[in-house]
Amino acid sequence: MENLIRFKQSDLAKITNFRNGEVKFGEKIITVPKDEDAADFMSRCEAKYVIIGIPEDVGIRANLGRPGAKTAWQSAIQSIANIQHNKFCKGSSILILGQVDVSQEMDLAKDLDENIPEDRKKLFKIVEQIDKEVSHIIFSIVKAGKKPIIIGGGHNNAYGNIKGTALAKGKPINAINFDAHSDFRILEGRHSGNGFSYTYDEGFLKKYFIFGLHESYTSKSVLDTIKKLDDRVRYNTYDEIKIRGQKNFYQEMQQSLDFIKSDCYGIEIDLDAIPNIASSAMTLSGFSVEELRQFVYYCSKHQNASYIHICEGAPSLGEEKNNHLIGKLIGYLVTDFIKGNNEV
Repeated sequence: MENLIRFKQSDLAKITNFRNGEVKFGEKIITVPKDEDAADFMSRCEAKYVIIGIPEDVGIRANLGRPGAKTAWQSAIQSIANIQHNKFCKGSSILILGQVDVSQEMDLAKDLDENIPEDRKKLFKIVEQIDKEVSHIIFSIVKAGKKPIIIGGGHNNAYGNIKGTALAKGKPINAINFDAHSDFRILEGRHSGNGFSYTYDEGFLKKYFIFGLHESYTSKSVLDTIKKLDDRVRYNTYDEIKIRGQKNFYQEMQQSLDFIKSDCYGIEIDLDAIPNIASSAMTLSGFSVEELRQFVYYCSKHQNASYIHICEGAPSLGEEKNNHLIGKLIGYLVTDFIKGNNEV
């Protein structure tokens, strides 16, 4: 499998805090043995879930956002390794494959200025290369009969997740996105704000639901586009659920899932929907962590739930003493997904 930096057993040992009388995920999680082919091993191993990291923020920069999402993977994997292995959730159900090798793309992008039009076009092209690498690896994971858990990077990676899953399934898939933004913007070149519109346009995305749009940060043109596609693209807003009380959170979870669950679907989570989480587009107003966890658990409780992607968190943008908390939040979401999905 190309463009993959494998996660080794020795890597797990370095980040696992061993303690007498306890068993941590890091002691039970599976990794691909050194001399094994990754795709072959994935097909044969008992793990149901495969964790993959994407340490990049090129797509965010191409969307004129704040970089930093490249740091979420390392924070998250350290937290996941130290979750307790017990009857509620078992580390042995997980294979850590490793991280997408985006070092070349990050290097090409580092001296570009996204505020200069020609440089921004170059960033678009670099994102296209990342798209290819992500879609190839996600295709390989899904083809092996596993469910990817994708951590880190910008929301541009929804493109690779959706395309890779659709190609492995042999048909377009659906997606539900817990996000303050639609990421369904114009096809101006690839970035973190149009991963869903590109996969829709290219036929990989069939139905799409955006959960919790912020009305003040969604353009009229996007709303007009979605209105024309009402049979396949729908949304609710944070404002009508939590501010005006016109809709009920739990009923909205049910209705949104009903819209997409008839086919394989991906669960996309943008951490900028949660207040005070260090991210490319931080917010002071949004759903609570508990509501996000309930959403992940609820949406994962169906056999057609095919992957989860947790993105846009940027520990390096927060206070240094709290950097580990984003990783801990991602760890909660990973186990919520596994617990819900294990019930089907």
